[in-house]
Amino acid sequence: MLLETAFICLALNTYHEAKNQSLVGQIATAQVVMNRVEDKRFPNTVCEVVKQGPTRPSWEDPKKEYPIKHRCQFSWYCDGLSDKPKNMKKYREIFNTAVYIYTSDLPDLTEGALWYHTTTVQPWWAKSYRRTININDHIFYARPRGS
Repeated sequence: MLLETAFICLALNTYHEAKNQSLVGQIATAQVVMNRVEDKRFPNTVCEVVKQGPTRPSWEDPKKEYPIKHRCQFSWYCDGLSDKPKNMKKYREIFNTAVYIYTSDLPDLTEGALWYHTTTVQPWWAKSYRRTININDHIFYARPRGS
């Protein structure tokens, strides 16, 4: 069950972050999640990495926590919109890719990247990291060498 949940989290993140990208772009965004899982400075499961961000208690049930809108590591997770894929054919393709990435030892296309953004934005943090590669309309970043 936990493995299946990891597949779903990885597939949903890849779907929402890169469904319009080539297969290489989808693999690269999924590899960033896997790189974070392996990095001790991030959570150690796929779902925890995907859902990382500040939360607040529900006004209905203070025992339930909800992500704070627009403050998550991956914007789709806390944008206030439905997380259910609209294009199920594309989601199934991406799900199969996610399973392959999770279970295979593929070379890391991102060269150890832990972050990425689209070419349409210029986040404040990008100058702090080492740019590794551009794939489709995503730019990937890793920690500076030696850090």
